[in-house]
Amino acid sequence: MTRLLLKGGTVVSPEGREAADVLIEDGKILRVAAGISDGVDETLDARGLHVLPGVLDPHVHFREPGFTQKEDLFTGSKACASGGVTSFFEMPNTRPATTTRALLAEKKALAAAKCLVNYNFFIGASKDNLEELDAVENVPGIKVFMGSSTGDLLVESADSLERIFAAGRRLIAVHAEDESVLEEAKSRFPSPSVLDHPRLRSVEAALSAVRRAAGLAIKYRRRLHLLHVTSTEEAAFLSENASPLISAEVTPQHLLLSWPEAYERLGTLAQVNPPVREARHAESLWKALREGVIQCIATDHAPHTLDEKKKPYPSSPSGMPGVETSLPLLLDQAAKGRCSVENVAAWMSENPARLFGAAGKGRVAPGFDADVVLVDLKKTRRVGEGGTQTKCGWSPFDGLPLTGWPVATIVGGQVVFREGDFDLTVRGREIVVQ
Repeated sequence: MTRLLLKGGTVVSPEGREAADVLIEDGKILRVAAGISDGVDETLDARGLHVLPGVLDPHVHFREPGFTQKEDLFTGSKACASGGVTSFFEMPNTRPATTTRALLAEKKALAAAKCLVNYNFFIGASKDNLEELDAVENVPGIKVFMGSSTGDLLVESADSLERIFAAGRRLIAVHAEDESVLEEAKSRFPSPSVLDHPRLRSVEAALSAVRRAAGLAIKYRRRLHLLHVTSTEEAAFLSENASPLISAEVTPQHLLLSWPEAYERLGTLAQVNPPVREARHAESLWKALREGVIQCIATDHAPHTLDEKKKPYPSSPSGMPGVETSLPLLLDQAAKGRCSVENVAAWMSENPARLFGAAGKGRVAPGFDADVVLVDLKKTRRVGEGGTQTKCGWSPFDGLPLTGWPVATIVGGQVVFREGDFDLTVRGREIVVQ
């Protein structure tokens, strides 16, 4: 039995803050109270720091197997630890795509051997694997690509979508872009530049797919999670058609970058699917997040090498890294007054855990897993300063000064990251999804 004491910090929950010690025993939070003096094996000085629940990022692409020149489960999980992310859900568009129980089991075995933080994996829907989707155990959900993005997981036909929504009860997470609208746009832009990316993947494409997925969710009483919402129009639709069956996420890049400035400055490094849009959309997404229309933040961490990203558009791949910067970016927004640290704890920890039924995750409270991040709300440094942990080695936010950074990350009661140093012997655990 091992005991770790976090001494003298300020514990943050969505409801508020309290000065308290945190006693951890055998990977669980045992007590949260002032003046704990029980016998412990190790004490971590948290004076001047805020103690937040570890971030659960429900949308990452760690590229293993098949694309490990971009990222792998070890480097991706190391980047997580550096950024205060203690748990992740990874997407199925690897090579081979994770569309069967056998392939899912192989991925989980790789993660058990390599991951410094907690993990689980979506299974991907294809046009012919319905039996696998119904039979798989302990996954956060089924991933459906309604519009082509990366890999070969495209389910765009009405019949295929209907069959997936009609069978089973597991959560369905949707990349909502209408493939027919995307195809039509290509004919109107025969020689596009990266500045045309939001025109090729329009608001209309996103809204059409959101309406279609929401209609199927209501028809079949099926839990639907909308991935990376990007527009004013989608947020308005969700507000007007609120349902306990439907939840949504937004990414930091869609909150903080905008067209055309990001594309003019970053070129294809700003290219993601669905795209970064005009500033009016970012303002609407912030409003929807604050009002609970959008419930959580995810990164869609999707790294590519710089050589790949610097290919001329549209040969350049879409996607950018994010797990190392998501928490600092949001803490910086809290420092600027755009949200509160309590909001950050809700949007990045408690709400994702609740939405996906991640047992024991999301709060610093007795009985919960000891997945905790200590942050210094006054610490300012630039993104990329001192290097990065993600294998791709770049961020669209490189050079940006941020106030509020993780200084220690604890996974299952073990200190995996502290002031730039890592304990590479720590291994996360498979997240139980209820």
